[in-house]
Amino acid sequence: MTRFVDVRNMIRWTADRGPERIIAGMIDYLEADFRRWPSFDKSPRVASHTPFGVIELMPTSDHETYAFKYVNGHPSNPARGYQTVTAFGVLADVHNGYPTFLAEMTLLTALRTAATSGMVAKHLARPDSSVHALIGAGSQAEFQALGMRAALGINTVRIWDVDPLAMDKFARNLEPLGFEVVIGTSAADAVAGADVVTTCTADKALATVLTDDLVEPGMHLNAIGGDCPGKTELEASILDRAEVFVEFPPQTRIEGEIQQMAPDFPVIEFWQVLTGAVPGRSSREQITLFDSVGFAIEDFTALRFLRDSVDGSEYFEEIDLVAAPDDPKDLFGLVGALSPVG
Repeated sequence: MTRFVDVRNMIRWTADRGPERIIAGMIDYLEADFRRWPSFDKSPRVASHTPFGVIELMPTSDHETYAFKYVNGHPSNPARGYQTVTAFGVLADVHNGYPTFLAEMTLLTALRTAATSGMVAKHLARPDSSVHALIGAGSQAEFQALGMRAALGINTVRIWDVDPLAMDKFARNLEPLGFEVVIGTSAADAVAGADVVTTCTADKALATVLTDDLVEPGMHLNAIGGDCPGKTELEASILDRAEVFVEFPPQTRIEGEIQQMAPDFPVIEFWQVLTGAVPGRSSREQITLFDSVGFAIEDFTALRFLRDSVDGSEYFEEIDLVAAPDDPKDLFGLVGALSPVG
């Protein structure tokens, strides 16, 4: 039998455990898996692009467990009453190929993206960071704020979005959780004086939501909105000023902010910071940039964390996903006696 966490149980688990506590725990799991990064199979995700959006498969394996995530990104969906992003994921046993764990990942992806942002900021942002600016108040925004608080203890969040209702939603959701939310009048207003700046917009376009003149010395930039070819958020000159950290260069050069740059533009793979192979932040004045597009190993980690967290609980059910005849060579025997004759 395969364990299955559906939407209802994912919501129950997240609400009961608390999203910030989950994010904090997931950061620990992510650090462990990033430190063993070379042991994973790695490849750019398989993407199917249409005028409506993109549908992607994201596979990886550590040669004991195989994982993949199905995920879409359709920026026009909210106007039609649909989520921009939906996802589900699978873990399988490498030794026999059987799927062992299946879960919804729309909510889980939001938690893992926030945990990844928090993990990287923990090692690249200034330790005394106290103000987080967010450009984009969509479905990812609250999770990003929780991720930065879990990693850095930041309670003050300055928000800007072209949609005033989205900013109101953000404040309504986070102020009861102890955040001081400042609604900006522009991107420049929100970013001024921030220690960490997150860009998380959804438009599938070569946009510039953060311009070079707004970036101050010492900032840590967390660019998570650019995640496919032809979609960016930062003015290219920002990248020339910053030390740029990425997940998997072959994927980021196609999908990330660095798609704007030359193919040999220098970047640092973040896993090397965790292993001590390369330094992270080198000074208070340095500008650090995490050009995040989301990578399959992060989904592997999120599924592994969820699987371990729900073990022995009531947050999953078992489903009969794999046909298992008594004789492994007699698959037809499952249906043969039931088939009509003639």
